[in-house]
Amino acid sequence: MIEETTATTVEEAAAPAAPAGDFGVYAGAGTPNAAGELPIIELDHIRMVFNMASENLTNLKEYFIKVIRRELFFREFVALDDVNFNIYPGDRYGFVGVNGSGKSTLLKVIAGVLEPTSGEVRTFGTIAPLIELGAGFDLELTCRENVYLNGALLGYSESFIDEHFDSIIDFAEVGDFVDMPLKNYSSGMLARIGFAIATATTPDILVVDEALSVGDFMFQQKCEQRIGELVDRHGTTLLFVSHDIEQVRRVCNKALWIDRSKQMQIGEVNEVCDAYEKAARGA
Repeated sequence: MIEETTATTVEEAAAPAAPAGDFGVYAGAGTPNAAGELPIIELDHIRMVFNMASENLTNLKEYFIKVIRRELFFREFVALDDVNFNIYPGDRYGFVGVNGSGKSTLLKVIAGVLEPTSGEVRTFGTIAPLIELGAGFDLELTCRENVYLNGALLGYSESFIDEHFDSIIDFAEVGDFVDMPLKNYSSGMLARIGFAIATATTPDILVVDEALSVGDFMFQQKCEQRIGELVDRHGTTLLFVSHDIEQVRRVCNKALWIDRSKQMQIGEVNEVCDAYEKAARGA
């Protein structure tokens, strides 16, 4: 079992959500980039540590017996170790690395799902996370009901969802199944709905973690086109995790390579992907 350690040095960003594309007031106070833009995400020496039980306990009774007897021991698992860089408005970052390297953990820290053990993360603007497939869905409810449920979790008003409901269903291509419970949907259909809801508005930051890997090729292209539109026309910042390196090259312009919790290389997407693939072949 895994227990998250208590965060002790994290402060919540106090800035209000910014209108899409308006970063002049809300951007951070970090180092400007070559274009004079301030960061929209600041990662300041992020470290994430989980406590892992030294033995596998299958029920609460065993757990509490071990606690009472003081026989419960944990070992530390470092998921992120001193990740430190800035992300600027309009950047399209791909996070690459082998399974278990810390990519998804980093996305969850940025999205506010997890608080780092130490270090500080500051985000400025609205975030649309598409992290866990089916997160925010009730599989017993219909697609129609889940659009309103998931939209409410993302902060959409009922009137906003009313206005955009048809476009969400059309983009997800599930019009014939809109009143069917989600438990009867495939993983690809769930991904379609989640992506359509998350991109119904224009977020300042779009977080996508492997969500496109379960969709068919045609829908992946459709999602890539939507992402390109958000970035090119509206200045949305993209954080993207995929094990499909060619997809990372197509979608992103920058990349971060993480290996065993450590930040290995950051920079132009092709340079980072080339270095990652070369290391993977030599392993």
